[in-house]
Amino acid sequence: MKSKRGTPVLISGINRNICPKSKRSQVTIFIILAIIIIALVAGFFIFKDKLTASKLPADMQPIYTSFLSCLEEDTLTGIEILESQAGYIELPDFEAGSAYMPFSSQLNFLGNSIPYWYYISGNNIEREQVPSKKDMEKELENYLDGKIRNCFLDTYYEEGYSIYLGEPESNVNINEDSVEVNLDMDLEINKGEDSAIVKNHKLYVDSKLGKLYDSALKVYEKEQEELFLEDYGIDVLRLYAPVDGVELSCSPEIWNADEIFDELQEAIELNTLALKTQGSKKDYFVVDVGIPEQARFINSKNWAYNFEVNPSEGEILLAEPIGNQAGLGILGFCYVPYHFVYNLKYPVLIQVYDEDEVFHFPVAVVIEGNNPREALEGHAVEEELPEICNYKNTFLTVNTYDSELDRIAADISYECFGTTCEIGKTSSSDSLVEEFPQCVNGYILAKAEGFEDTKYLYSVLNSDTVSIIMDKLYDTSVALNLDGDSYNGDAIINFVSDVDSKTIIYPEQKSVELSEGEYEIQVYIYEDSSLELEATTSEQCVEVPQSGLGGLFGLTAEKCFDIEIPAQIVSDVLAGGGKETYYISEYELRNSDYIEINAESLKLPTTLEELQENYLLFETKELDINFI
Repeated sequence: MKSKRGTPVLISGINRNICPKSKRSQVTIFIILAIIIIALVAGFFIFKDKLTASKLPADMQPIYTSFLSCLEEDTLTGIEILESQAGYIELPDFEAGSAYMPFSSQLNFLGNSIPYWYYISGNNIEREQVPSKKDMEKELENYLDGKIRNCFLDTYYEEGYSIYLGEPESNVNINEDSVEVNLDMDLEINKGEDSAIVKNHKLYVDSKLGKLYDSALKVYEKEQEELFLEDYGIDVLRLYAPVDGVELSCSPEIWNADEIFDELQEAIELNTLALKTQGSKKDYFVVDVGIPEQARFINSKNWAYNFEVNPSEGEILLAEPIGNQAGLGILGFCYVPYHFVYNLKYPVLIQVYDEDEVFHFPVAVVIEGNNPREALEGHAVEEELPEICNYKNTFLTVNTYDSELDRIAADISYECFGTTCEIGKTSSSDSLVEEFPQCVNGYILAKAEGFEDTKYLYSVLNSDTVSIIMDKLYDTSVALNLDGDSYNGDAIINFVSDVDSKTIIYPEQKSVELSEGEYEIQVYIYEDSSLELEATTSEQCVEVPQSGLGGLFGLTAEKCFDIEIPAQIVSDVLAGGGKETYYISEYELRNSDYIEINAESLKLPTTLEELQENYLLFETKELDINFI
């Protein structure tokens, strides 16, 4: 039976299946609602962080503002270090110079060590260590990861807040006029029943680091391609020193090399400082680089120099006359030709600056045989993997322990035939399991804060497990005694081992970081002195044409000249010390307050002979070493 509108009418006994079907529909609806509720609850907890990250409670906002201020301050500090250290925060390994090549791998500028972008090592090998922009970004990321958890938020703890800082992972982009920082790190804030977590933190810091670096790279590339610093140096050399020429004279021409070098040093310092990158191209001192910023070029006569000249007789440059020999007097005149060959090596610090921001990098200037060195193709070292590092195919498990077999976190790399491949990190709770390149007689390198760098000889042929024991570094106080009494005068103390060498200037420095191992301990004690080295005079005699008629027939007469070396005053003389080989155990380092070094004095020298004798006696003097 149908209603007038055609709608089915339910009658008892007819359409019995309709009621059960409605019940199943209702159950299905309840199930769907339950799923939706569960999903909403789960979604709340899953996306809780993101929800709270976008909107913090008003009373927690100052905490987050303080945290961002910490991040900004750390970023600015990191940028400042990059700019003052030639694009490095963690300095590259130090390489010492030599008497022949005075450059170490770093220039000391006002107490700040700046890595050279170009230098020549002590064993005469050209080195470049120009960081790429990617390198600088990585350096800043590591710096921020190590600093941000030290953000000072103690005042909020006192107000009853509980603040937790998770593990940081930074990502940095260096732009022309800013540095972008993206930090992934849990910042959890709790107070009472209120709780909020912020995971992602983004910051832009105004800085011209990227722009200054690009301009610094242009200056460096111009120097490497054109050697303009060497060209200016040669101009100074020819202007202030006898290089080649002829003098009309019948007497020898004599120059003092020390005086020449003193004048050259001062001239190089002043002329280098006069160089600039802005101004008329006709200006002799303008270096046309094509950068919008200004650049300064700095040299100091107090920095490491190496000057050599040939031929010479000790400190004397001597040019003999021609025309006063027998048979040549008929010429009626004498002349003195000379040709001296110079090798000059000195540093130049280049500063590219815009307002208050300055980017520093030093280079070595090398003039050999009166000519500039050969040009190199200047470039930044891009972050490219060496070829061997692309073939990591053998798994190793690496464990790092201290001497008590407690795990320590360390950076692990692998060195093979002079190439170093970054591998990964161990942790204080777990091993490192990573692929290594196969290599015979390579080295596993482990570096950890507070521990001596460890180099472990290991051939990677098959998968294996390697355990490395690292020596802990102890900050050890040093007390120096002279003839049984406490000594607070000037001394240099060296701790020389196969692994590393440490030097302290006593008494300004009274502590040194040492690890277990055998050391040769050397103590040089200096006392004030007014020892005067007397002036010396040597006579140089030459034959010159006789005056008058005799000269026409080649007759000569001997004429002598006095060559004087001025007196010198030695203000500091060796007056005590000695050497001792001593094995320092970790037990002594861990359980002692300080190391006591007992040395004996030497006679205060009053003559040059006595000073020389002191250096001979020093080699036989022993030290008494005690840990107190």
